[in-house]
Amino acid sequence: MYLVLIAWMYVALMMAVAEATHSNGTLLGAVVTFLLYGLLPAGLLMYVLSTPARRRAKHLREMQETAEAQARAAALFPEEVQTRAQAMHASAAHDLGAPNAGDHAPAAAQPSAVAAVRKPE
Repeated sequence: MYLVLIAWMYVALMMAVAEATHSNGTLLGAVVTFLLYGLLPAGLLMYVLSTPARRRAKHLREMQETAEAQARAAALFPEEVQTRAQAMHASAAHDLGAPNAGDHAPAAAQPSAVAAVRKPE
C-alpha cells in the first residue's frame, strides 16, 4: 500500500515539475497540479484504507475503558459484582442450550382478516 502511495506521489511530483519547467507552465499551475493530482487523492486513499485500523483502535480503547470501569466497580462493590457475574454466566449458559426457547413456531403464518371471495359461476 505504501509503495503505491510513494509511486503515485513521485508521479505527481514529476507532473508538477514538468508543469513548472514547461515554457507555457507556471509555478501556480505546478502547485495546483501537485495538490489536485498528488496530495488530495493520496490523502483520501490513506483515510479510506486506514479505516479498519482506526476502528480496531477505537474498539480496543472501549474495551480497556470497560475493563477499567469493571475493575473500579469490583473494588468498590465486590459482592454485588460477583453476584451479577454469576447471574450473567447462568443466563448465558441457559441461552446457549436452547436457541428457540419460546413455545411458538419461529415463522408461523398469520390468520387472514379478510375472507377470500370467489367469482360467481
